[in-house]
Amino acid sequence: MRASRESTREYHAHQLVCTCCYSQRVAPARSRIGYTTCLDCGETAAKKVKHTVAPMNKSNYMLFTDASMLKQLNPKRTT
Repeated sequence: MRASRESTREYHAHQLVCTCCYSQRVAPARSRIGYTTCLDCGETAAKKVKHTVAPMNKSNYMLFTDASMLKQLNPKRTT
């Protein structure tokens, strides 16, 4: 029983602390792929980013993160 407690302590000792809220630990699988935030903070940050994909005329699809750039695609439209 003592060995399992020590391994649990070591497990928590090597986990990263969230760089956003500093109150939760980041899961080892998330930290291995490069995330430094917990799931809750990562979700709120992802909700702040808005994007859309629009087809270009006789071309490929493009990713737009700014709505003003999307409005510039059709110069005939004024609104």
